[in-house]
Amino acid sequence: MRTIDNYHFKDKKALIRVDFNVPLDESYHITDTTRIDATVPTIKKILNDGGSVILMSHLGRPKGGPEEKYSLRHLVPYLTEKLKVPVKFADDCIGQSARDLAASLKPGEVLLLENLRFYKEEEKGNEDFARKLADLGDVYVNDAFGTAHRAHASTAIIAKFFPVEKMFGYVMANEIIHIDKCLKEAKRPFTAILGGAKVSTKIEIINHLMDKVDNLIIGGGMMFTFIKALGGEIGASMVEEDYLELAKNIVEGAKSMGVNLYLPPDAVLADTFSNDANIKTGSAYDIQIPWMGLDIGPMSCQKFKTAIEQSGTILWNGPMGVFEMNNFEAGTRFVAEALAKATANGTFTLVGGGDSVAAINKYGLADKVSYVSTGGGAMLEYIEGKVLPGIQAILSE
Repeated sequence: MRTIDNYHFKDKKALIRVDFNVPLDESYHITDTTRIDATVPTIKKILNDGGSVILMSHLGRPKGGPEEKYSLRHLVPYLTEKLKVPVKFADDCIGQSARDLAASLKPGEVLLLENLRFYKEEEKGNEDFARKLADLGDVYVNDAFGTAHRAHASTAIIAKFFPVEKMFGYVMANEIIHIDKCLKEAKRPFTAILGGAKVSTKIEIINHLMDKVDNLIIGGGMMFTFIKALGGEIGASMVEEDYLELAKNIVEGAKSMGVNLYLPPDAVLADTFSNDANIKTGSAYDIQIPWMGLDIGPMSCQKFKTAIEQSGTILWNGPMGVFEMNNFEAGTRFVAEALAKATANGTFTLVGGGDSVAAINKYGLADKVSYVSTGGGAMLEYIEGKVLPGIQAILSE
C-alpha cells in the first residue's frame, strides 16, 4: 500500500486532504475533536521528516460561497495547540493568499487553507480547480477516509497531477487495513450486528456480507420489517412495507447459506415516540396499536450475548434502539459493553457508521474495541464492495 511510511518528506511540501468536518457550537468552538486528533500522527510524521504541511478540508455544507460559520479559521487555535506549532491560515484555498503562503512555507511549518466547499467546483470534481490546489504542494497525501466515496476535486481528481508523488496518510491506511481485516481475513466465527432505522439503507451491506459471515444479528427499527415479513404483529412500530418481500428473501437466503440469523424475540415498547411515554417489555412478534418497539428487550440481549461471546470477528453498524432517549438505550449499551468484553478476550471488533460511533463514544468504550471507523458513508460503501474514488485515485498509476 502506498503510505507515508514509504516516503521521506525532507524539504517537501505535503498537500494533505484531511477530514476536518467537525461540529462547532454557537461560539465556533469545536465540540468533538475526534477527526482532527486522528490526523495528528500523519502531520507529525511529515514535520518530523523535515517537510512542511498544507492542510485542505471541507466543513459543513455552505450554499453559495463563504459563510462565517463554515470557515476553517475557527479550527486554527485548537490545531495550533494540538500540533504545538503555529498554524498559518489562508483565507482562500486557491487565491493569492494561498499561493503566497504556500510558496513561503518552510520545513516544519503548517498552513491551513480555507473551506474547499466555498467553491462549487470542489464537489463538481472540476479539473482546473484541482490543478490550482495541486500547484500549492509537491506531494499529495489523502488522509480523509470520510470523503473517499466522493469523486471531488480534492479527494480524487487532484491525484492525476501527482502521478508518482501520491499516497495514503495513516487515517486512510488504518481504515482500509482494519475493514479489510473484517472482510477478507476474518477470524471465525464472523458476526455482523446491524441496526438502525431502515432495512433499505442496509440491503447492499447485508447482500455483500451474507457469504462472509457466520452470524447476522438484526436490531433497531429495521427489525420490525423482518418480523412483519415473518407474520408478526408489530403494532405502531416502524416498518418499510416496500421491503417486506426482500426481508423474507434475506431470511430464506441466510437459511440456505447456513448463516445464523438472529432476530430479537422481545422489545421495549412505548405508547408514543417519547422518552416520557408509558413503557413495557413484551414479545416483538405480538405488539398491539398504539404500542411500538423502540429498543430490543432483555431476552434479545441474552440471545445475542452467546453469539457475541463466541465470535472471532465482529462488525457492528447501527444501534439496537432509540439510544438517544435513555429509556430506550439499554440494548445499544448492552451490545457496546458486550463488544468491549469480547475484545478483551481476543475478538477483533470493528465499529462503524455514525450512530454506532456516537454510541460507543457515549458509553466511553471507544478505546475498548479494536477499531472505530470514522468513515460513515465511505465505510458503508466500502463494506458494500464499491470502488471508492478517493482510494482508487491513489492506487492507479
